[in-house]
Formats: sequence, C-alpha cells, structure tokens
Amino acid sequence: MKVFENISLKAYNTFGIDAKARRMVVLEPGDDPVSLPLEGAWMVLGGGSNMVFTHDYDGTVVRLDTVQEVSVRPDGDCATVTAWGGMVMDDLVAWSLEQGLYGLENLTAIPGTVGASVVQNVGAYGVEAKDVVESVEVYDLGEGRFCTFSNADCRFAYRDSIFKHSAGRFLVLQVRYRLRREFTANLSYKALEGLSHASAAELRQAIADLRWGKLPRPEEHGSAGSFFKNPVVGEEVYESLRQRFADMPEAHRTAEGYKLSAGWLIDRAGWKGRTMGKAGVWPRNALVLYNAGGCTGTEVVALAREIQQDVKQKFGVALDPEAIII
Repeated sequence: MKVFENISLKAYNTFGIDAKARRMVVLEPGDDPVSLPLEGAWMVLGGGSNMVFTHDYDGTVVRLDTVQEVSVRPDGDCATVTAWGGMVMDDLVAWSLEQGLYGLENLTAIPGTVGASVVQNVGAYGVEAKDVVESVEVYDLGEGRFCTFSNADCRFAYRDSIFKHSAGRFLVLQVRYRLRREFTANLSYKALEGLSHASAAELRQAIADLRWGKLPRPEEHGSAGSFFKNPVVGEEVYESLRQRFADMPEAHRTAEGYKLSAGWLIDRAGWKGRTMGKAGVWPRNALVLYNAGGCTGTEVVALAREIQQDVKQKFGVALDPEAIII
C-alpha cells in the first residue's frame, strides 16, 4: 500500500475543492487491509464524486487504487462478475458491454468507483445498483474483519444503503454483479422511449449524450452531480402542489409517497443559473451545484442552504442533500 502525508485532496474530489488530508493510504488488489495504519480519525474515499470538503481533514483518508480488476463466472443465461471496489464505475460498464454482459448499461457515465456505487445505491435512467448487485465484500475497519453482505443485507433504498449509515466503517473491496448474456434494453425512463430497437452500444451512447447534455463534464466544471435527493411527500401535500402549480411535473408514486422533482422545485424557485460567490447552480440542470471557479466547500454549503430555505418557504417541501458534507 502507498502512504502519503499532508496531501491535497483537490484531485480526489470531483468538485475540485482544495482541502488537505493529514494522511492518505491507497490500497491495491492483494494488499492486506488488516495492516492499515489507522490512528485517530479516518474516512473512506471512493472517487470523491459525492463529497464536499468544507475544511482540511485531520485524519487518514483510505482509498482503493483505481486499477481495473474483474473476474467472470458463467452461470447459464447469466454470469457473476466480480469487480474491484476501486475500479471506475464507467470503466466497468464499458468492460461489461465488450464482454457481451448486460444490465449495467443504463448506469453509463456515472462518476465514481464501483465501491462508492453500492454505498450510494447509484441510479440513473431506470436502473439502480441494487438491481444488479448480488453481494458485496467489505473490510470492517471498526472491528477489523472481512464480511460479505448479500443484496438483502445491504438494505438498499433510494440513494441509500447500510454502508451509508456507517460512514467510514466499511471499506468495499469487491462487488459481485449478476449480469445477463442476452441484451434487453431497459427503456423505462421517459427520455429513452424512442430507442426501442437500440443495441446496447447505442443505448450507452444515447445515455451518455443525455447525461452530458444536462450535466457539467468533470474536467471542465467541478460538481457532485445531482446535489439534492428528489423529495418524497404525502398525497395531501402533492395534491395541494398540483393545484397551485399546473406546470409541476407528474410525481412518481412510490411505497413511501410521491417523489417530486427536486430540479423542478429549484428551477421554479428561480435558482437555475444563479451563483453565490464562486459556487453556482448549473444553467442546464437546477439539481446540480457546481464550482464556478476556485470555490470552497463553505461556499457550496452556503448556496445549498439558501436553496433549501427558499424551496421550503415557497413550496413547503424540504430538500435533503444527496452529496455528503465533510
């Protein structure tokens, strides 16, 4: 494993915030996490695509090297694919399609690592990580032991998992996916309806085009992608909003209630394209807060709080961050 002292985290978070860590330890496949030099505080960092650092971190940051390591075990019409937790998620999507294995293609162009994807239960265009994950192998940093979680053990929910509620405790070493050998396009997301005869490669390209049409590319403008979760409200609140705002998009009904569009609420409140200091709301997607040029994490949080207060005042709806504030 590699150990770095007093290291800038600017290159390790997609917002591009220049915070420092007292120490960083990077594990490669084959390294034994039992020997990790953990003293005092520590945190696990994946691709940093969902993190906002508001200050330097006086502790140890644990990361997995982003090396590509994948194995396949055939299983009839499916295959079990085991991927290293530090692998870039989009690289795994590309690899799976090259191997003729399907199920991950709707998660195209999601930033971050394989390990982080299960912590967050990432989702896009009608698919979530939970739909294809079979099991997750972790190292419990708190108890110093290896554990394997089945899909059910992970307690996946909307942008949530058991790992997210135990921040810093579990280091995701490997994720096992059950992928199909025959391609069937998942076009449940409305914007994909016109792709009924798309191949897997065409679907991947269409999703990439959709994504980069409304999100900033990380190499051009730092961001954490979708900053807020889509809020879920009760029927009474939903019906009241429908009566007040005829242009409000139809909500997705779930077991918990009606899932509203956080992006629409923020846009309708007048925040799209606005900036505060060096942090801003992306002009093509109000759900995205971005680095408008050397912003700090404090500026991002201040902007987020102003948006939350305004949306609450105008709509009576609370917005919860999807991004993790450090």
